[in-house]
Amino acid sequence: MEWIILGIVALVAIWGIVTYNGLVAMRQRTDQAYADIDVQLHQRHDLVPNLVETVKGYAAHERETLDAVISARNQATQARGPGEAAAAETVLTGALGRLFALAEAYPDLKANQNFLGLQRELANVEDKLAAARRFFNNAVQEYNSAIESFPAVLFARSLGFFRREFFDIGDTRRTQMSTAPQVKF
Repeated sequence: MEWIILGIVALVAIWGIVTYNGLVAMRQRTDQAYADIDVQLHQRHDLVPNLVETVKGYAAHERETLDAVISARNQATQARGPGEAAAAETVLTGALGRLFALAEAYPDLKANQNFLGLQRELANVEDKLAAARRFFNNAVQEYNSAIESFPAVLFARSLGFFRREFFDIGDTRRTQMSTAPQVKF
């Protein structure tokens, strides 16, 4: 009888260790996935001042648009966590959209090789960012499902496993990002 009880206790302990280690691995995967998004966001943020400087040379009197882009970029660089970052990135995307629309009014700017190169680079970063966001949201979905599933739900919260936020870009940005960015020559 003692061996049976000891065997059951050992199985429960092994199950608990395996479950705990699985949750830790999933939490680490979500952290790594967010770090990947963060890298792409930093690359995006680093491109913005160069883009603004290029446009400034051709459209210096469009100060309001240029200031809005820089302000949105500064807010985005200070965002913390997926929810705040997603909201700030949506504002930055809108400001960049106005900047690119402004470029349409300046044929010399549209033909500038530096501007075109920056546009291509930004489109490349946007593609990488979309992939990183998909990976992150998938990792968050798996993690959230694991901590909310029985029996892990019985002890996950007490061991420090809490729900993670998705990197939600909102309906407007989702529509914009469902198609690949276009670079016009």
